[in-house]
Amino acid sequence: MLFEYFETDLNLQLIFGLILGLLFGFAAQISRFCLNRSVAAKNGPDFAGLAVWLTALGVAIIAVQIATTTGFAALEGHRYLSNDVPVIAILTGGVMFGAGMVLTRGCVTRLTVLAATGNLRAVMVVVVFAITAHAMLKGVLSPLRVGLGQTTIDLPFPSLAFIQGAGFVIPFIILVTAFWLARRFNAAPLHLFLSVVIGLVVALGWVGTSTLLMDEFDPAPVQSLAFTLPWTESLFWTLASTALPAGFGVGLIGGVLVGAFLSAAARSELSLVSFTDPRETLRYGAGGILMGAGGVLAGGCTIGAGLSGVSTLSVAAILALLSIVVGAVAVRFALSGNRAVQVGV
Repeated sequence: MLFEYFETDLNLQLIFGLILGLLFGFAAQISRFCLNRSVAAKNGPDFAGLAVWLTALGVAIIAVQIATTTGFAALEGHRYLSNDVPVIAILTGGVMFGAGMVLTRGCVTRLTVLAATGNLRAVMVVVVFAITAHAMLKGVLSPLRVGLGQTTIDLPFPSLAFIQGAGFVIPFIILVTAFWLARRFNAAPLHLFLSVVIGLVVALGWVGTSTLLMDEFDPAPVQSLAFTLPWTESLFWTLASTALPAGFGVGLIGGVLVGAFLSAAARSELSLVSFTDPRETLRYGAGGILMGAGGVLAGGCTIGAGLSGVSTLSVAAILALLSIVVGAVAVRFALSGNRAVQVGV
């Protein structure tokens, strides 16, 4: 019976997502992996955390470029590598997502990890995030997504990898910057090692879903680490599992939750945390809505577009990542100048 389960392609995708999620959950919980704290934390950017994030990005780019060059990953035709880029949707969504992650004090990736450790604020945010993202994809908010997505730009090339040498020059610059930041701001060696693991997991995701587990007669979506679409799939599967079988996305989310929980339990870091007042609840809820809608419009979150997408050197993903950072920094700057709003943020 067990062997029959593994013979089903969708179940293999589920198990593969679960394994990747476990690895990411462990690594992200220990290293506190989060773009928000790296660029827009309340007390200023955490440059040691930025070194960790950039290391993961640099490793992911190198690994993915090697995988695509050698044929281990086949990403042709993926939406990140489309010449037709919905630039208005991406920029708008990126700014919205960046604003939302400042309001919730963490991107949806970090909040997923925190939810597994007992943070009830994070639990509420990821539920609001998933509902909003699903509404933007297939529900009452989908006309907004369609409307904003109609304005596109036709790019001469969809990825910077088309520029000779860019696939290695760009990650080299990123890794040199990460190395300098790590030395200057004393990034923990363990966190840097775990960021390398995260970068390799991104590449493994692309390889596994595009070649190793790809069935030409019944193709599944080519994807890697992400949280926007996987959370919507997990939400829908939770509510209607008999109508929608679990696949890669559900396995990934489940793996992250289990991995983060086990890591926190082993490190005695499980702790129940809740809201302190109604204003905080309102702010976190608003942030979840902004991240849910923004993540869909931008084509992904800080991991889906920012790490997995940029690892392909996709121009669309790079625009999404930059707009997320701009949105986060702008909102953090606005809050720092308004004491009444800043309390508790």
